[in-house]
Amino acid sequence: MFKEFKKQRRKLQAYTSVALPLVLAGGWFYPPLGFTLLICMFGAVGIALYKGRVWCDWMCPRGSFYDLFLEKLSRKLPIPALFRKNWFRTVVLSLLMAALGAQIYYAWGDSFGIGRAFVMVLTITTTVGIVLGAVFKPRAWCQICPMGTLGSWISRGKQPLYVSEQCRDCSLCAKVCPMQLSPGEMKGGLMTDGDCIKCSSCVAACPVKALNFRKEIKKAA
Repeated sequence: MFKEFKKQRRKLQAYTSVALPLVLAGGWFYPPLGFTLLICMFGAVGIALYKGRVWCDWMCPRGSFYDLFLEKLSRKLPIPALFRKNWFRTVVLSLLMAALGAQIYYAWGDSFGIGRAFVMVLTITTTVGIVLGAVFKPRAWCQICPMGTLGSWISRGKQPLYVSEQCRDCSLCAKVCPMQLSPGEMKGGLMTDGDCIKCSSCVAACPVKALNFRKEIKKAA
């Protein structure tokens, strides 16, 4: 079941991941392509208001790119706990937004200049993300991504993951979670972590069907 689920998820990610290299490469020749970043910004935060961090699953081109192309390259070391600290994420968010804001301010009135500012920030952050993903787990950058951070804060508690008492503490859910979460630790309760991207990898991997995003937990056959 999990292999088929992973295959279907990768198929969706393949469609969106191509947008990242297209904008990165094309943006330096035609800077207005940088404005496509606004789709990701508003998409990530907007959807988080209602369904949690769903955008980050396969709709985010960069997240999909990291999942698909860094899996074999990555050393898959644990993501540093520092990346989950609110103060650290706030610092990263503030610095990047300030840098982008300053570039937009100085380029105001020039669509090519503003577009170039978006492309520059995308290039720098994507490069950092690739380095982090090669050393740690592929989605290491997603822990400190500015839009991901905002989405995490907004989505906490929305569309929680139900973990039934049937959980056998096998930790398979933690092993397949792209965001390095451990749903099994919430046995008999809810996982409301705002960093859950609702990808359902844990649900598909659970051998006793103890996990679900609906209240009705299916019993193992």
